[in-house]
Amino acid sequence: MAVSECAVRAEGLVKRYGGRHRGKRGAEEKRALDGFDLAVRPGTVHGLLGPNGAGKTTAVRALSTLLRFDGGRAEVAGADVARDPRLVRERIGLTGQYAAVDEVLTGRQNLEMFGRLFRLGGARARLRAAELLERFDLCDAADQGVKEYSGGMRRRLDLAASVILAPRVLFLDEPTTGLDPRGRGEVWDSVRTLVAGGTTVLLTTQYLEEADRLASHITVIDRGRSIADDTPDGLKNRVGGDRIEVVAADSADLPAVARAVERVAGTGPVVRDEEARRVHTQIATDRVAALTEVARTLQDEGVGIEDIGLRRPSLDDVFLNLTGHRTKTPEEIEIEIEKEVAA
Repeated sequence: MAVSECAVRAEGLVKRYGGRHRGKRGAEEKRALDGFDLAVRPGTVHGLLGPNGAGKTTAVRALSTLLRFDGGRAEVAGADVARDPRLVRERIGLTGQYAAVDEVLTGRQNLEMFGRLFRLGGARARLRAAELLERFDLCDAADQGVKEYSGGMRRRLDLAASVILAPRVLFLDEPTTGLDPRGRGEVWDSVRTLVAGGTTVLLTTQYLEEADRLASHITVIDRGRSIADDTPDGLKNRVGGDRIEVVAADSADLPAVARAVERVAGTGPVVRDEEARRVHTQIATDRVAALTEVARTLQDEGVGIEDIGLRRPSLDDVFLNLTGHRTKTPEEIEIEIEKEVAA
């Protein structure tokens, strides 16, 4: 993709922390970004997918001028990030991992305050607040205190505040972390509305479902580098065709399940064999016939199973294939957050 066609472009970005290695007592250099590349088409949602510590937030902070990078170059909304950071800030919006709204004020007052901070003037700020309350489906709660809002409502209000000036590019850094499924769905709807209006969205997330639902293109980042870049379907096609997935009734039955599937499915590679989850997954060429034969074989051999079916490759399979480990589920991430808060 040509530079002129990109809403966001990064080439070889490097961000170092610490000093160079100076022996046993010296600080060893760490690279949060290690030659990171990115190309985002205008008017799309582009997902930046990776585990905690992969470099997602560092990349967003660097591209949004909040952090100086040590090497490479970047251009956002037609402006060079290093040479003209002020122009970049005029053309972008940023929503961080946690909602940055005032709980004492109402939703309307928050948006009017942000409008005044952006120097819209009183009348224009009130008009813009009313427009955004309607766009983000917050009219009924406009005059309630934000402390009474649900997590999803706060996030939508935060998104509204980020687009007061209708930015050309909006950075969304983990926008649904900690939200329940309903709140997550509300935020997804708001993001789709923004893109329909012409805004380009760079979405960082560790939720595979979120990237699959929203993004037309995904870059996978690990250890500060882009390790894959494609459409969701393109990434899935990299890990092979359909597969048979069997959930054993007991972890002790998993070896018997694996033997039966391998016997019937032939030499197709094993995608997953997880004792903790009692799941065996293997690529099969003759899909329906193989599934029928596996089910018959397991029944004849008296092997207990909870579930069996044909599955398309998922982004979880992509991630496992690229990095050697699966991502955490939203529930696992929320448990980690609760532990951190409790500590």
